[in-house]
Amino acid sequence: MRELDGSKAGGQFVRTALTLSVLENEPVRLENVRGDRPDPGLAHQHLAVLETMAELCDADASGADLGAETIEFDPGLSDEGGSGNGNGGNSGTARLGGGSYAVDIGTAGSVTLLFDALLPLAAVLESPLSVAVTGGTDVAWSPPLDYARQVKLPLLGRYGLVASCEVDRRGFYPDGGGRATLRLAPSTLESLDLAERGDLEGVRLYSTESASLADRDVAHRQLEGALERLDLAGARSGDGDSDESGSAGGLEVLERQERTAASPSPGSALVIRVDHGTGIAGFSALGERGKPAERVGEDAADAANRFLEASAAVDPHMGDQLLVYLALAGGRVRLPAVTDHVETSRELLASFGLETVLERERDGEAIVSLESAPLLSP
Repeated sequence: MRELDGSKAGGQFVRTALTLSVLENEPVRLENVRGDRPDPGLAHQHLAVLETMAELCDADASGADLGAETIEFDPGLSDEGGSGNGNGGNSGTARLGGGSYAVDIGTAGSVTLLFDALLPLAAVLESPLSVAVTGGTDVAWSPPLDYARQVKLPLLGRYGLVASCEVDRRGFYPDGGGRATLRLAPSTLESLDLAERGDLEGVRLYSTESASLADRDVAHRQLEGALERLDLAGARSGDGDSDESGSAGGLEVLERQERTAASPSPGSALVIRVDHGTGIAGFSALGERGKPAERVGEDAADAANRFLEASAAVDPHMGDQLLVYLALAGGRVRLPAVTDHVETSRELLASFGLETVLERERDGEAIVSLESAPLLSP
């Protein structure tokens, strides 16, 4: 059983460790779970990930309790697909059966973070998998649902991931109560080619309000605030030069959507997507009590402007999330910054024998690549 220490990490360490455990079909023991958080141990959303992974694999799991700071997880997959406890350690040959599952996080815990843990499993699926999750779809410290649907899934789809997300109901803080379904199909992932940003193509904006805020035109005001703040004229192409293609300031608005959605709690979210030749980047902001809707749009636009002024291929949040896909299929990714999450993810991959190389470049950017053989190499 591989021993892992989470004393200097948070929830992403837990999610990625469980994902790698399934991909490698190797049992793990995690100690000091979420050790660098003010409230260490498993919270509702992390417990939901552990329980979901255990159900998908019919795994042996201990420590599946709120507040648990030590957990053990043995996927025990067979090499014929589906569950089959007792065959653990058969790295590189295990396959995961599909099916339909339902998960209730029980709070406004993040639906999208649970999805993040499941997405890489498409690489070892034998048949389609459907997981319907109830919880928070647009909540703090996690990607909003439109980021997952409009940014992450399309980006990974360029590299072979076959996945879709359907939304039944939005869930804002504090009640949650949203419901979305992730559908995965067996996928052959390709090497990531994100070392250089391609030519900028345009931006897309997705603004959502709960039905209770519709009379205040929150979705429209968020979108207008973002459009007024976006610096479409100052965008740079992949080589760092000013992009002079297109009209209306150099970068075209390709799509703008305003949605009013049913939700148990009042709330709103805005996602800005930037398309370029090799990839997609996304930036978001959530509505808050007392915060003008226009300011929500401006906050997301400020983050997008910082990206447009630089030359990275992905946004800061996507950067560390892509490391597990490097481990699966190899490739290179230009990051806007080397964050604590990036370093923690690199250390976690190394503990599974997956070494990465980090080439630091100008303005804090860096290119990360896989030094060892990918998990899915022949």
